[in-house]
Amino acid sequence: MNNPVTTLTRLARNRALGERTGIQPAIMRVIDEHVESQGSAVEDEEQIRINLEQSLSGFAFLQPFLDDESIEEIWINRPGEIHFAIDGKHASTLIQFDQDELKTQVERLIRQSGRRLDRSSPFIDAQLTNGYRLHAVIPDITREHLSLNIRKFTKQLLNLNDLIRLQVLSEAEAKYLIDSLNRGENLLISGATQAGKTTLLSALISALSPNERIISVEDTFELRCQLPDWVAMQTRPASTEGRHEVDLRRLVRETLRMRPTRLVVGEVRGAEALDMLIAMNAGVPGLCTIHANSADEALKKLQTLPLLAGGNISAEFLESLIRGSVNLFVHCFRASNGVRRVASIKRISDARDLQLVDVQL
Repeated sequence: MNNPVTTLTRLARNRALGERTGIQPAIMRVIDEHVESQGSAVEDEEQIRINLEQSLSGFAFLQPFLDDESIEEIWINRPGEIHFAIDGKHASTLIQFDQDELKTQVERLIRQSGRRLDRSSPFIDAQLTNGYRLHAVIPDITREHLSLNIRKFTKQLLNLNDLIRLQVLSEAEAKYLIDSLNRGENLLISGATQAGKTTLLSALISALSPNERIISVEDTFELRCQLPDWVAMQTRPASTEGRHEVDLRRLVRETLRMRPTRLVVGEVRGAEALDMLIAMNAGVPGLCTIHANSADEALKKLQTLPLLAGGNISAEFLESLIRGSVNLFVHCFRASNGVRRVASIKRISDARDLQLVDVQL
């Protein structure tokens, strides 16, 4: 049996568009007609009216979660259940909506990006107009239900003093990192998902001299910067015809023509690692993040990711390149209670093999 809200929403939307009436008149007309056809009053008519207003003028059951600035991420695995994260902590709640309603709201959201989600394109990773990042997958890639993730980004930029106050890092650690960056050293921030890598990176580049020219490249705009001379660029996926793609490798190379005093890579995860290391080695100071569970694992990934670029790249060449490129490895972690911390600050040792040693503050 169809959900009455889904049915009435479709009828009200068609009436509002077809007769060019406002949303409120269309809702009232549709409810009146529904009452007449049923021969009795609609159960919970007021709640249905509220749900209709949300469905037509906002994003229905998603709207309260999108509006709540304390919520960092929203995800849905099946109809009727919404998961979300606040301050790194997971929570969930039961809300009445079916698969058709979920699909309708996802289609409305991705309409902003000009992308589509169907059998020929069963995945979508898109940025919404408000900066939120949406990822969705449909059956039969998923077992049964449409899967949705919406990652939100705080409107408030946390600076280093904020992070010190929140005990993400100590005052001594913050001073050491900024002093190192001001000397032109290069820095890599590692950590798992939601460990605070991007937040720390944004705070560090914002603490640099206002005379710096920052060029940042990312898959999706996430970085924030308070400096006046900052250019942010993001990748562009290929069109449905497979054309016009702009990847991170292209963006990293383009930055070198833009007179940067600092190159920032939001997250290095593929062949662009080679281009970034070469740029750093050529005298363009840089910062980046990498997904890893420890600083030592980050170093290992940095030794393998450039191999994805292809060509005849030897281990000896990469070791020499990394030694001459990356000075500091900062690892972030998120505890089970949601608290984020800088776990370690390390440098490459003078040992023959590539090894990291803790910085003594």
